[in-house]
Amino acid sequence: MTSGKKPRLPVVSPPSKKAGGRKVTRAMIVVYVLLIGGLFVALALRPSSTGGGGATAGGYTVGTPGPGVKAPNFSLPSTAGGTVQLSDYRGKSVLLFFHEGLGCQPCWDNIRDLENAKSKMKSAGIDKLVTITSNPLNLIAQKMNDEKLTSVALADSDLKISNIYQTSKYGMAGHLSNGHSFVLVGPTGLIEWRADYGGAPNYTMYVPVDKILSDLKAGRKGA
Repeated sequence: MTSGKKPRLPVVSPPSKKAGGRKVTRAMIVVYVLLIGGLFVALALRPSSTGGGGATAGGYTVGTPGPGVKAPNFSLPSTAGGTVQLSDYRGKSVLLFFHEGLGCQPCWDNIRDLENAKSKMKSAGIDKLVTITSNPLNLIAQKMNDEKLTSVALADSDLKISNIYQTSKYGMAGHLSNGHSFVLVGPTGLIEWRADYGGAPNYTMYVPVDKILSDLKAGRKGA
């Protein structure tokens, strides 16, 4: 027999506002993380906006001004004192190295390795190495002295020349510094070869000397 009492139903308490608040907060965090993650993926996969001739098989970009164009003249202060003009080297082949500067130790290592490869540089037809970065002149001079480097080192502190050569498009700090760009200016003042290594998203801070000279030789031959 059954009793006349109605069965008791389990009591279910409504969710508290506090608990609900926690759930909403966690959901918002998950959405936020997904959005940020998606943004980083999008930035990493976006095509480089560096301009110029695009990436080559050698793994570098040929920016503008490029081969066959007259190299823009410049006059910049030198760590050796006075100013240096590109036109001072007319009749010689000059390799301009636009680099990131003090925050990039591999850049200075690259300069050292190029200096130590004088015979290879000469065989490649390079008469002079001229380095250009945007740091203050006195700090560049101190760094050159500390590293015992002897190349011509010029200060383009306002990036005026770097912007003309558009080498500031390849730096990790956006347009605030150079990246890792080489421009070979021939005896007549024409650009014979150019290589902008790295750029978003695959930045490069060091290029082996043999690769630079190999790319230079191949680029000249292609031109």
